Amino acid sequence: MREAGAPMTVVTIRGVMLATITIMKPIILELPYRDGSTFKASDTFVRVWARRQLGWAERKATRAAQKVPQDWEDKCENSFLRKAYSIKEYDIPSGLYVNSDQTQVVFAPGNKMTYAPVGAKQVALVGGEEKRAFTVMVSVANDGTLLPFQGIYEGKTQVSCPSKSAPHYDDLINTGALLEFSGTHTYWSNMTTMKTFVDNILAPYFDAKRLTLGLPLTQKALWQIDVWSVHRSKEFRGWMLANYNNIILDFVPGGCTGLHQPCDVGIQRPFKHSVKRSYHESVVEEMLKRMDEDLPFLTVDKRIKILRDRSVKWLWNAYQVINNKELIKKVNFHTNFMIQNSKPKRQPGF
Repeated sequence: MREAGAPMTVVTIRGVMLATITIMKPIILELPYRDGSTFKASDTFVRVWARRQLGWAERKATRAAQKVPQDWEDKCENSFLRKAYSIKEYDIPSGLYVNSDQTQVVFAPGNKMTYAPVGAKQVALVGGEEKRAFTVMVSVANDGTLLPFQGIYEGKTQVSCPSKSAPHYDDLINTGALLEFSGTHTYWSNMTTMKTFVDNILAPYFDAKRLTLGLPLTQKALWQIDVWSVHRSKEFRGWMLANYNNIILDFVPGGCTGLHQPCDVGIQRPFKHSVKRSYHESVVEEMLKRMDEDLPFLTVDKRIKILRDRSVKWLWNAYQVINNKELIKKVNFHTNFMIQNSKPKRQPGF
């Protein structure tokens, strides 16, 4: 079923399982139980089945958790007051307050996990030493608007990006999305990609919103981003001041992303859940195709070019999921909810 050392995650096993059932006994997916429900290959079911039938158990690497600063309460309150001051002094409407957050999307979800015989002391994992991923810049406005995505892929030429023939490529690009290469040996955003994001996504959005609201182009806007080295660099701040002095930069306090970053608190979870579901869908489709072609080994194609092209559909699906004003507006509640339940007296929010 799998080649030695190849990553085997719950998502992959579920894909193989559903593809096998679809080919051999599709009625299993339709027959109702006494309570009216139908068969669901849940994460728990897959894990129990793999352990009992195959003798496999998940093996996962550990990592240190992010530490929240001891004075996080004061940092968040000060950040909240700075935003309140800017919004009041410059009469910034809800639609001109945007939060952007970069997130890593792994091409093959699993986080260095695989399945192996129970009790195995040495577990080989092909590709475990390398991170095969790309970065997505997700941005939302306080009025519930979702801005186009920016996808950043590792590489130094356009060949490093998804091909134009990838499924739903035109659909995604028509939303205003950018799919570009980093120009470096990593997939993280840098000075160049930050400039293209502001030039092609953020600034045009602010200008269009000012026009819609009947406001002059000099109207101030507020942009909240991580206090990351590139963001807070003198070069980037100087470039923003010289080219977009009508955009106020507001940095999320260091170590407080999980408490005070709207996108991180309320948007990235449904975004990543959608990506995971899309990856699972691609695994099922691939397994069905391989079974139909009667191939001897059911392995998932991990070639980077194939995964890059598939990522376009993942982003398109995710865009449709979170392009929901009601969902985005709930971010305010979720952010305050976390703060209130940790230490009730502080209420920094979106």
